[in-house]
Amino acid sequence: MRIHIAADHAGYELKVALLEHLQAAGHDVVDHGAHSYEALDDYPPMCISAGEAVVAEAGSLGIVLGGSGNGEQIAANKVAGVRAVLAWNVDTARLGRAHNDANVLAIGARQHPVDDAVAMVEAFLAEPFSGDPRHQRRIDLLADYEARR
Repeated sequence: MRIHIAADHAGYELKVALLEHLQAAGHDVVDHGAHSYEALDDYPPMCISAGEAVVAEAGSLGIVLGGSGNGEQIAANKVAGVRAVLAWNVDTARLGRAHNDANVLAIGARQHPVDDAVAMVEAFLAEPFSGDPRHQRRIDLLADYEARR
């Protein structure tokens, strides 16, 4: 699977660990930065880049990382067509895919040990969208709003 990943300084170490894990699992991972630790870098350009790549490439997914994951989720969600969810455990990662057909996962690197973050990523990647009509209806309402603005 093609996975687009981005992180700021606070998520940089987790991004490196996830890159290694995902590549070892056979995924094609595209790194949108940061490409080195820079204490004063800004997350929006990197997260927006990852979001744009996910939207442009059907079937791909994205991961954005920062200290809390909040700003990274917000930045990714500014891209039309992105449905980014902030996970704080395996269940929220899984439900983001199953109920919201999320295509980008945000994780707060300062909030979780690496093993927990890996488990959330694995759950997110493995879970398909449920296709439940009520969930699809809600996604369609959001997409309609996004298209009209």
